[in-house]
Amino acid sequence: MFFRNKTILGINARNLLYIRPNNLKSAKKLADDKLRCKRILKKAEVPVPRLIKSIKSREELENFDFNSLPNSFVLKPNFGFGGEGILVVYGRKKGRENVWVRADRSQVTEDDLRNHIKNILDGYYSRLDTPDFAFFEERIQLYKGFKPYVFRGVPDIRIIVYNHVPVMAMMRIPTEASGGTSNLHRGGIGVGIDMATGVTTTAIQYDKVIERSPNGLLLSGIKIPQWTEILKLAIKAQNISKLGYLGADIAIDRNRGPVFMELNARPGLSIQNANQEGLLLRLNRVEGLKIKTIRRGVALAQNLFGGEIEDEIENLSGKRIINSTEKIMIIGRNKREIRTEAKIDTGAGFTSIDTSLAKELGYEETLEKFNEIYQQSGGWEKLKDKNSKTREELFKKVPFLADTAIIHSSHGTSYRPVVKLKIIMDKVTIPALVTIIDREHLKFPVIIGRRNLKQFLVEVK
Repeated sequence: MFFRNKTILGINARNLLYIRPNNLKSAKKLADDKLRCKRILKKAEVPVPRLIKSIKSREELENFDFNSLPNSFVLKPNFGFGGEGILVVYGRKKGRENVWVRADRSQVTEDDLRNHIKNILDGYYSRLDTPDFAFFEERIQLYKGFKPYVFRGVPDIRIIVYNHVPVMAMMRIPTEASGGTSNLHRGGIGVGIDMATGVTTTAIQYDKVIERSPNGLLLSGIKIPQWTEILKLAIKAQNISKLGYLGADIAIDRNRGPVFMELNARPGLSIQNANQEGLLLRLNRVEGLKIKTIRRGVALAQNLFGGEIEDEIENLSGKRIINSTEKIMIIGRNKREIRTEAKIDTGAGFTSIDTSLAKELGYEETLEKFNEIYQQSGGWEKLKDKNSKTREELFKKVPFLADTAIIHSSHGTSYRPVVKLKIIMDKVTIPALVTIIDREHLKFPVIIGRRNLKQFLVEVK
């Protein structure tokens, strides 16, 4: 593994130089006790996942009404470590009472939950193999900007805080290999984060450097929303816990924003691999500083450990950084030009434009003929039973039709016409195949999908 400096922090050095001198026994006990930690953070107005129910004995387990559980939840051991024993449920099985579904689509029954809780109570997952207790908490809702990069789970952000200064950070991304969890040892992806800007840099999986997610998306250049607020939460958690050397785990909820997940008194060292840089130099730079306010700690982190990432990413990748909305110009038939605003959506495969826009660009005849054949053929319910060659044959005489596309969305499956045109965005001309659909009820008449974003890095907001 190559790093830009030789200041790698090893486990022995971490324990001897940072954890033992800076993390008092009382502070480590707090970090290890998840429910107590949750109560103290909540009292200090730090947002945490909502507690649903705790189970501390076999008697409580026998009397627990599993019907009272919501459709989705997380089951955790209170004194668990390393992510062991955590069970994430995504929803109830339709038509089945007290049967839930996990990230890998496997089913979980009430008996499965009871047996898992019994193992927790027996201390199977606890750090010292001593009796434990279990609790259910709300499942964080995935932030939409991260959806294209994630397999079913929710990414979290690990920040190392030392002497009230965040010194290094990474985002941990759940994958299919990791079963929808952010556990790096199981195949989750770790992505380094520039401390100044909150923009992702380099990425690893199984400690090997990678550039793209399993579905082909570039992992560098992702903008973490509310980055300054996340850094503030990390420092605030250190102030509350009295842990001098802290791993702060924070997730971003779709509705609530940053939510504090866990304090870690013994954070692992894979964060160095994800950032391609050692921790020692950064820790040494903040050693002995007098940090009087949270604001000062954030400012030091951003000034000392980042600030050049946008130029660096553009130089390394040759790609331009664009926003989640962009002004564009579309050039259609006979060089007809329209200027409009587009939504940049890395979660969409195709670029799509509104039907009224398509007509203005010279594709009115295309739409009329396509719709005529579509209706005569019985719509998608009939067309789906025909093979692709038969469908192509039906629509081959539609004027200026470049192709057809089957689109799956939350609204169902549709069959759309595809036309060829040019899009100019951020001074870059993109020859594009776009689908046409009625977007009149939506805010943006154009969505730019990832097929036409290969020359760009998208700043997620």
